[in-house]
Amino acid sequence: LEREKKSDEVVAGLRVQNSKTVHLCSTCGKKFNSMGNLKQHMQIHTGEKPTCGKTFGSKSHLNRHMQIHTGEKPFFCSICGKRFSSATNLRTHIRIHTGEKPYSCSTCGCGKRFSVAAALRSRIKIHTGEQSNSCITYGKQFSVAGTLRSHIRIHSGEKPYSCSTCGKRFSVAGALRTRIRIHTSEKPYSCSTCGKGFNHKASFKIHMELHTGEKRYSCSTCGKQFSVATTLRSHITIHTGKKTHRCSTCGKSF
Repeated sequence: LEREKKSDEVVAGLRVQNSKTVHLCSTCGKKFNSMGNLKQHMQIHTGEKPTCGKTFGSKSHLNRHMQIHTGEKPFFCSICGKRFSSATNLRTHIRIHTGEKPYSCSTCGCGKRFSVAAALRSRIKIHTGEQSNSCITYGKQFSVAGTLRSHIRIHSGEKPYSCSTCGKRFSVAGALRTRIRIHTSEKPYSCSTCGKGFNHKASFKIHMELHTGEKRYSCSTCGKQFSVATTLRSHITIHTGKKTHRCSTCGKSF
């Protein structure tokens, strides 16, 4: 009881940044998205033994589970430095850097590939009718429910993720992570050819096409190919005559 009281006292004196989304440990500065996770973490500093009563069939499974309570993350990515509590989570993360997608959907000749097994299982449920991740606004389907939720925020305007440094809000967690890298100058995506670093995967992929010469985007009117989608969109206006850039001073379009 004494240790539990000590933990509550420490938590009570916390400095909280952006209380909607961030709970800050006043001892080590680590951030958490819920007060419950913060309280569990504080047990590391107070010495209180974390227990939740859950039981496991093997000691290895118990040890892995305990890392949730202790916050221990012994496995780290050699590319970007991010840490993980299990080797499996690390292997899944590395696929972000390598682009590897080992899971392929063989249902109905779909052939779509995924980096994680859970995404494949969700995709198969769409084919079988067990699950329909469909946008009710205009019917677009998604293989993962989480992606659908992110998409719906386009229509609702909801932005639940907030940057604790500048306050800017985002509809998806990935956009927030990219924003934070601007403040920290972290560039996890590095070109193996010239060494240039990037804080956003999309920018990294566009850069790599400069070295490979790959041009994935083709104009359906004249067949000209481009390495960047935005360049293709600008090119298409030559054929359509559409002028998308307007001068705010005189109103002339270009």
